[in-house]
Amino acid sequence: MPPNSSSAAIHSPKKTNSSSTSLHLQPFSFLWLLLFIVSLQVTILFMARAAPFYNRRTHFPNPVSDPCSSGRIFVYNLPPVFNEELLDNCHELDPWNSRCEALSNGGLGRKATGLSGVVPEELIPAWYWTDQFAMEVIYHNRILNHKCRTMEPDSATAFYIPFYAGLAVGKYLWSNYTTKDRDKYCEMILDWVRDQPYWNSSDRWDHFTTMGRITWDFRRSKNEDWGSRCIYMPGMRNITRLLIERNPWDYFDVGVPYPSGFHPRSDSDIFQWQHFVRNRQRDTLFCFAGAPRGAVKNDFRGLLLNQCMNASGLCRAVDCAGTRCSNGTSAILETFLNSDFCLQPRGDSFTRRSIFDCMVAGSIPVFFWHRTAYLQYQWFLPNDPKSYSVFIHRDEVKNGTSIQSVLQSYSREEVKKMREKVIEFIPKLIYAKPENGLESIKDAFDVAIDGVLKRNKEHEQPGYKWK
Repeated sequence: MPPNSSSAAIHSPKKTNSSSTSLHLQPFSFLWLLLFIVSLQVTILFMARAAPFYNRRTHFPNPVSDPCSSGRIFVYNLPPVFNEELLDNCHELDPWNSRCEALSNGGLGRKATGLSGVVPEELIPAWYWTDQFAMEVIYHNRILNHKCRTMEPDSATAFYIPFYAGLAVGKYLWSNYTTKDRDKYCEMILDWVRDQPYWNSSDRWDHFTTMGRITWDFRRSKNEDWGSRCIYMPGMRNITRLLIERNPWDYFDVGVPYPSGFHPRSDSDIFQWQHFVRNRQRDTLFCFAGAPRGAVKNDFRGLLLNQCMNASGLCRAVDCAGTRCSNGTSAILETFLNSDFCLQPRGDSFTRRSIFDCMVAGSIPVFFWHRTAYLQYQWFLPNDPKSYSVFIHRDEVKNGTSIQSVLQSYSREEVKKMREKVIEFIPKLIYAKPENGLESIKDAFDVAIDGVLKRNKEHEQPGYKWK
């Protein structure tokens, strides 16, 4: 065979074999590449898991919560005629009696007496016979020491007007005073505040005040009607008003608890009191503290007293004729402490201070009007009325429904559960003694101020509509 032919014959198979080998090796190359990538990932993962924990995580400092995240409060420094002078002339605030003792101790009033053997001895210093209309003074003293008070109005989100509207109008509600007398203080404060640069900055949405009486004392529609027309005056419309009784259909009225007699000095006082009322042995099914209104036709209080007296020892009544129960007595407190339930009809208006005296004592309130509590104090009471109270419509009582039978229908376990809910909410119903508040527990003042600041913050949101 010619050499070239042999070379050709040898060379030709080499090409064929080379092509065939590359075709057969290509899938193996992909397989090796895949195995290499997988092994590399496993190695990296192993090394990462073996690394110290602190090398694998980015550290951020823990944010410190801002206690004033909802905003800060600027307190107007009013001319003394609107607050200090009213206190200095406390003997002139009532046509019949001096109000000086009632407004002493920063609005807490005189120290309670006659409580030995009624409440724990170590808690007696926390009790005062506080006047039901002292709320303005209590709030003013507390807000001056509030952690979110600012001296710089530019940094404020809320502006407090410390005008003692209730004290100013009080004495003019009686005798032969004119409508001009009843309106003059409110007209004066509005004239003063209109000249303040921040008054119209947000159409007054960010302003609030306390009015230490019921809203109806400031809502005179006609000259011959009761009260002043303060709330109806131009300039008052958008101001949030804290009152002991609100108009449920006015967004700017906010109902806050009447001042009661218990003013804890510390968190410990709260815990000890809750323990005391929780474990109190109660030997009376229900009670009523009040007086009949003989001049009122079909007087509802008279019906309650009759049912109480006919309850065969299951009800205890305290006669509050005249002013005997106006600012609390040991007899009232002891009655509430000894009763599972306390009857709470409307007072001279829809609300009454007795609601809070009753609940602070761990007694379960029985209501006959929705406006007595449910439509008044939403910031301070449980959302579910049935969880802490009993409601019997007044018409049912008038038609012969036995209150005793209704209350006896609740099992001991149900009563215990309702009482526990009342006890849980006691801190929100009382005003603490320290001017800077308690250590960690929020009282009624704290809840009210938090609510005002929250409202103001909501107003700042685009498209916000008040209800």
